[in-house]
Amino acid sequence: MPWHARLQLDYRLEAARTVARFSHDGPLRILQSMHPEGDAVCHNVLVHPPGGLVGGDTLDISVTAASGSHGLITTPGATRFYRSDGEPAVQRSHISVAAGARVEWLPLEAICYDACLAENHLAMQLEAGAEMIGWDLCALGLPHASLPFERGSYLQHIEVPGVWQERGLIEAGDHRLMNSPLGLAGHRCMASIFFIAGTPLARARRQGILDAARAVIDTHPLQATAGATSPQEQLVVVRVLAPVVEPAMALLREIWVAWRSQCWDMLAPPPRIWST
Repeated sequence: MPWHARLQLDYRLEAARTVARFSHDGPLRILQSMHPEGDAVCHNVLVHPPGGLVGGDTLDISVTAASGSHGLITTPGATRFYRSDGEPAVQRSHISVAAGARVEWLPLEAICYDACLAENHLAMQLEAGAEMIGWDLCALGLPHASLPFERGSYLQHIEVPGVWQERGLIEAGDHRLMNSPLGLAGHRCMASIFFIAGTPLARARRQGILDAARAVIDTHPLQATAGATSPQEQLVVVRVLAPVVEPAMALLREIWVAWRSQCWDMLAPPPRIWST
């Protein structure tokens, strides 16, 4: 029996404190709100108790941040797309950020198991004056466990209307894409981290965000397969390829720390769930 789950998470600023309220239908939950950085930032952990998706499953996640609020969302583990017998497994996330609000979207990786039919959609909408840091990681198979991604497909769609749209289909049987130097070159982890603003960034600020990312990349073992670009004046994005998830995640976390300092003059204490 397929799972169809929905979660609505809303951040509001109340008496100078960001608070989170949520409603859900099906197996999606939010753990207790935490404020390890003080009242201004609310940390939440998004939990999917079944632990993975099979063919026919659908997860719909909606996040809104009202003016002045600051929410940080992560997960306790990977999103796992398991083998499908014919129907796709779909995760759809939509994030709306109001003027003067901030959101950090920092889920752990999506893992594509052999023979999965997976779709992962992320749509973001930012009003003027809103800002967001987010990332996305995908692991194709589990190389450490000798479980390669040999069949199936993964569709990734990331969009900020009028600013940025990326849509890619990875088919396990496309050996040119999977192994060619013009494709993934044998790597099995794709990752990106992005800074998005609701209004165009001043040239100096955009350059500072790029420089902060490049300074991290230049001293990292993945420097040959990572790069920072600003394809649009409201967006800075870093893309990276890695053989497995761990070094890619380490790089993204370092850039997240640098960007928090560069963009918002904030320290970056890691969410507690990352160390458990």
